[in-house]
Amino acid sequence: MKFSKRGDKGETSMLGGQRIPKYDPRPDTYGTLDEASSALGVARAMTENRKIKEIILDVQKDLLVMGAEISSLPEDLDKLTQRIGEVDVTRLEGIIDELQKDVELPKVFIYPGESVVSAQIDVARTIIRRAERKAARLRKEEVINNDEINKYLNRLADMLFTLARFEEKT
Repeated sequence: MKFSKRGDKGETSMLGGQRIPKYDPRPDTYGTLDEASSALGVARAMTENRKIKEIILDVQKDLLVMGAEISSLPEDLDKLTQRIGEVDVTRLEGIIDELQKDVELPKVFIYPGESVVSAQIDVARTIIRRAERKAARLRKEEVINNDEINKYLNRLADMLFTLARFEEKT
């Protein structure tokens, strides 16, 4: 295995090749998205429900698109083939509406853990909430300029809550 060793001094590369410190808020944010995607991957691998598998895989693809956008400087955004947009937010809202036809959401706080898969989805949801806070900071500081990122993360956390409850009922 070949090692680049370029990260040994505490720096990482943006998509355009620019080097930034690993403690910069951007790698912290897209690293959190990667963490959420990995948590969702565990849930996807564990569930037997095909619908849940498909929903999670689509979300993982979106998180990769979002991570690429966050790891790009403004002058490199036009090189991206995809960005998170209003259509992605609307799609999540549609999934929430569809899932809520089959499951009534609790009116009280819940204790995650009714099933291993739903608990794993809840873990991913809390990671997404952390990513949402980090992305909000990037937006406030004008490091990113796509308002749809924050909307998407907010809806995604709501959708994952609903998806976990749906999984418990299946």
